[in-house]
Amino acid sequence: MSYRHVLEGKTLDLPVGKVVCVGRNYAEHAKELNNPVPTSPILFMKPSTAIVALEEGFTIPQDQGECHHELELAVLIGKPLKNASEADVRDAILGYGIGLDLTLRDLQNRLKEKSHPWEVAKAFDGANPLSGFIAAAKIPRPDNVDIALLVNGVVRQQGNTADMITPVIALIVYISRHFTLLPGDVIMTGTPAGVAALHSGDALELRVADCLHVTSRVI
Repeated sequence: MSYRHVLEGKTLDLPVGKVVCVGRNYAEHAKELNNPVPTSPILFMKPSTAIVALEEGFTIPQDQGECHHELELAVLIGKPLKNASEADVRDAILGYGIGLDLTLRDLQNRLKEKSHPWEVAKAFDGANPLSGFIAAAKIPRPDNVDIALLVNGVVRQQGNTADMITPVIALIVYISRHFTLLPGDVIMTGTPAGVAALHSGDALELRVADCLHVTSRVI
């Protein structure tokens, strides 16, 4: 089944657009991968074909080394944004969800060593399992939200968006200065420490505070 955006359980008549991601937006995650902590957001994109429905379970590439989970708060954009103000951004957010920025870590590291782009390690088909969204009003302060990932009942990642180097609203303002955001685009806001490999059969629980609880499985 092809992915469609869902808000509060209702499928939206909204295109599935690009995904704009930010690297190393939590200092502890940058440190765990021995990367320098950036002074401005590191942006990259995934195509719409990377998005799959998280709740339905998802597959990971085989025979390409470790595929790591990166838990992230996701933001669904509902209005065009270009050179936006913080007020513009808040008005344009339709909802918040939870997602995984899947990363072929071994492949990414090899590409980095050669100073090559690493889209094939981040933007492959199915590289962005994404939940349904809850209304933006349910998270009035996106700069102070707990997120967590459990794998087979064990906590793998947990953090709070207060630990972001660039907070959610300011991040989208920054993105809008470089890329026009359109209705149906998604922002992935960075991952806390604790990334690790996934394996077929893993059972996942993903949480955004007390607002959103999703279960999934690596098929």
